[in-house]
Amino acid sequence: MTEWRQNDFLISTDKNLLDINVIYNFLRHESYWAKDRPREIVEKSIENSLLCFGIYKENMDGTIEQVGFARVITDKATFAYLCDVFVVPEFRGIGLSKWLMGIITTHPELQTVRRMLLVTYDAHKLYAQYGFKDIDMPQQFMQLIQNAPKKIPYIIDDQDQIC
Repeated sequence: MTEWRQNDFLISTDKNLLDINVIYNFLRHESYWAKDRPREIVEKSIENSLLCFGIYKENMDGTIEQVGFARVITDKATFAYLCDVFVVPEFRGIGLSKWLMGIITTHPELQTVRRMLLVTYDAHKLYAQYGFKDIDMPQQFMQLIQNAPKKIPYIIDDQDQIC
């Protein structure tokens, strides 16, 4: 777990601080990329992501309020995928996304990563400030999109034989 402080804000990789309600509500009701994502999937994605970054507003009474989030899926060696990046609307425009991206792109556990990918519809200018650029040869990339888990088309008996 690592923490960074700036003025009244905190960025932390401590998953125990994450407010799943804030994350789920933003993804479900305000994002364009995860509107149909069930809460159980949000929870599972966080649990299984190596690095989750929460942005928090530190209040005068000592409490914190989550105002942003990002997660990185990675092997910590060669590849990383940055996703679910957001700052809630009422805290945009004050540099939090830039601070967050600076922390993510310089995070010690990501320094050997050769390629970090992300997908964005509308934030190209932000990400370009941190070295992201269009994929050189997009024809070399492929994707598999699954809307529902596939059913196993066979049954294996107790002797490991396909039935």
